[in-house]
Order: sequence, then C-alpha cells, then structure tokens
Amino acid sequence: MKLTLDSLKESGAFTGRPVEKEITWKQGDTELTATVFIRPLGYHSTKSDLLAYNGKFDNVAGRIAASVCDEMGHPVFTPADITGEADPDRGALDGDLTIKLLIAIQEVNDLGKTKS
Repeated sequence: MKLTLDSLKESGAFTGRPVEKEITWKQGDTELTATVFIRPLGYHSTKSDLLAYNGKFDNVAGRIAASVCDEMGHPVFTPADITGEADPDRGALDGDLTIKLLIAIQEVNDLGKTKS
C-alpha cells in the first residue's frame, strides 16, 4: 500500500467522530446520568500517554482528558481539571464518575473487537 490520505482512510487508520455514551454514577446518595462523547484512542491519547510517561501529568487524568470531548471532538477537561490542580477549591473529579468515564472509554475502544 502506498501511504496516502486516501489509502489511510480506506484502511480505517483514522479514529473518526466521537462516540456518544450515557453514563450513570452516584454523587453521595444522588444518582446522576449524563451524555458524554468519547474520542476513540488515537493521536490525542498517544500524545497524552507520552506526556504522562515524561512526567508532565498523571496518566489516568491524561487518558480521561484525551478521550472525553464534546460532540465536535473538543476536549471537555484538562488533566489538571481531573486531578484538582486546576482549581484546588473545587478539588479532583469524583471517584465514581472517574470510574464510569474510564469504563465508557474502554467500551468505546472495544467496539467491534471479539473477545478471546
């Protein structure tokens, strides 16, 4: 194969549009539901992983920030928003919400893959 934009498109080498997911988590005694958009793993997550590897920020926070976006693919969070460093008064992202976002990221990236 000759490496061109067209050949890469045909082979599925681009991640495409974000995938819409609904998540539900507990905030204290309250159950909340939200629609989130998850960007399939690709350039943004690889960049985040490399920055985390080099000590720029936490890998989990980077993965969430690289994956959770709006319907147009624009990031919703920065890693500092997740860890609480962006606003110490607000603090870190809730633990149950963090887990539900990680599950949504995993589900999106397992789409179409067969389980062994």
